Amino acid sequence: MDWTLEVVVLPVSDLDRSIAFYRDQLGFALDHDTRNEHMHVAQLTPPGSGCSIVIGDLPSQNQMTPGSMRGLQLVVADAAAARRQLIDRGVDASEITVFDERDGGTFFGFSDPDGNTWAVQQIKARAKNPLIPVDTRGRFGAD
Repeated sequence: MDWTLEVVVLPVSDLDRSIAFYRDQLGFALDHDTRNEHMHVAQLTPPGSGCSIVIGDLPSQNQMTPGSMRGLQLVVADAAAARRQLIDRGVDASEITVFDERDGGTFFGFSDPDGNTWAVQQIKARAKNPLIPVDTRGRFGAD
């Protein structure tokens, strides 16, 4: 039996500002943005990821302090290119640090507007072997 991690709840203080940051500056896909008289919840997914973030104002989401998540991790095939892309989009990204010369030992980081922190790890092997395969039409997964 597979057990897949598909959603991480991220505590934020301003949903519209956070949607704009994750969608427009980081390039996450806005999967849904549900608003009604009872709630406002949005789900966003990094390109190529099988796991999304969910932000919102439901009681369970309000139990965490905005900005309290630390060390969420994204993986890219090229840290320098990813960092450059974020900086070009106005994200304040840290310098790249190489902790180990082997694949997987290179990182940089950034924070969202509330102070939730993210680490970006370079794993060059992801360029040839993505965790979620893309079919020949550029879509994720199998038909």
